Amino acid sequence: MNIDDAIRNRISARAFKPTPVPLELITEILELARRSPSGTNIQPWHVHVVAGDVRARLEAEVLAHRETHPDDAVAEFPRTSKRKEPYTSRMRTLGKAMYGLLGIAKGDQAANWHQWGRNYAFFDAPVGLIFTIDKDLDAMSFLDIGMFMQSIMLAAKARGLDTCAQGAWNNYWSVTRRVLNVPDDRYVICGMSLGYADENEPVNGLIAGREPLPAIATFHGF
Repeated sequence: MNIDDAIRNRISARAFKPTPVPLELITEILELARRSPSGTNIQPWHVHVVAGDVRARLEAEVLAHRETHPDDAVAEFPRTSKRKEPYTSRMRTLGKAMYGLLGIAKGDQAANWHQWGRNYAFFDAPVGLIFTIDKDLDAMSFLDIGMFMQSIMLAAKARGLDTCAQGAWNNYWSVTRRVLNVPDDRYVICGMSLGYADENEPVNGLIAGREPLPAIATFHGF
């Protein structure tokens, strides 16, 4: 698959097959992704790759903590999020389409809570990735983490795998830190599901809309 096709065909899969992903394939993807751009070559990324018993333990302990401490759903690192237009409408449009495909009615809080919890099961993907960053680094290094993740997602797609980047993992970070022995001087930024998407699940047919080029690009001097 060439790079254009990988970009066009990448999806955020939210239902995966249990088919294992060989360690050799994961290593190949990460070896490629480590060539990602990095400002002044800081290379701030670190990724914890979980599978098997460790993945199962992480899922079980985070979900158990979530039930007993729901108010812990707060990111450890500083975040600001102003819900204003046009961002609110884009978010709501995607959410409405996704929950429609899942058959979850508006206002069904129990079903919403359950679906949110699916993040912590990596949507049943056999492999989970947890990304961390040194607490002393600034926002520019967060950009590097994003580019590293994009490289992983595209390299995975080119090899017949699918992914879902998951901001939900910056919640309940204390459990993730304990289970994976993440050092105290690093933030748990986010996670990612990695595996083979279940093409029979309607939610994986969701294609998020994108703004037309004139809405996102301003050309000067042409």
